[in-house]
Amino acid sequence: MRPALPSPLALVCQAAGPAQLILPWIELDRGVVRACLQDPALTLWRSRFGERGLVPTIEQALDGAAMLLSGSGWHSDLEFQARAEAAARGLRSVAVLDHWIDYAGRFQRDGLRLLPTEIWVCDAEAYVLARATFPGQVVSLQPNLHLREQVERLAPCPDPQRRQQVLLLPEPVGQTWGGDAPGEEQALDYLLANAAFLGLREPLNLRLRPHERDPPGRWDAWIAARQRHHSVGLDLSPDVATAIDRVAWVAGLESTALVLAQAAGRRAVCLQPPWAPRSRLPQRGLIHLRDLVPPPQTPAA
Repeated sequence: MRPALPSPLALVCQAAGPAQLILPWIELDRGVVRACLQDPALTLWRSRFGERGLVPTIEQALDGAAMLLSGSGWHSDLEFQARAEAAARGLRSVAVLDHWIDYAGRFQRDGLRLLPTEIWVCDAEAYVLARATFPGQVVSLQPNLHLREQVERLAPCPDPQRRQQVLLLPEPVGQTWGGDAPGEEQALDYLLANAAFLGLREPLNLRLRPHERDPPGRWDAWIAARQRHHSVGLDLSPDVATAIDRVAWVAGLESTALVLAQAAGRRAVCLQPPWAPRSRLPQRGLIHLRDLVPPPQTPAA
């Protein structure tokens, strides 16, 4: 069941995560939607609806609207500006939170905190976090039709002992955690050093899917250096759901795709090593490799 969306609806979104949650709720034949979007949300809209409903500016989206529905990304000010304009107009404003990280920071720019009228989330873990982060704010739990669509696409999980290929989903963390290599490389090397604690046999069979923010060739040197001991290559699937469909094991850091993998019955593994901050993904059932690896033994005095 979709949430009740008034018409005309102003939709403003830039980030992919909120757009993926929002777009399955949209029914263009049942109401007027004026959508001001930027990539990657714009790409997702066009793949689903083409050019229907698109407008070039926030003002055109808000003029005459009954409500603003916005995303909550970190990497753009588009949604924040739309909420500010909606507040100035006295317009009901709903923001959709994706993922489970840095909720407070989504609504702050240059020292200014601006909350919407309501916050919508799409799973129980997000609901608990949002209620704790924004006490007194209206927080509503809505259906995650995107996750349902993705899971329905996937076949049952292959036998994880017979099919030991691992899909790697690194993401740039912007930290070295006190080491020399980027944090995402340390995490992957932690898997290589401790795969036996997952029951994975060497040589490992690994397929790495670069993050959307990775430059071309980002992983070439890392892959070449590890191919001496393991089967390592790039995943060339057309999308992450197809990549997950082919494997029983998925490993990464804090990617939403780990949650999809877990929901689809895959072995979803968080790779943060013990010297790094623990993964903030709150879902029960995720495997944290660091919890399986015994701590190093200290010499007896």
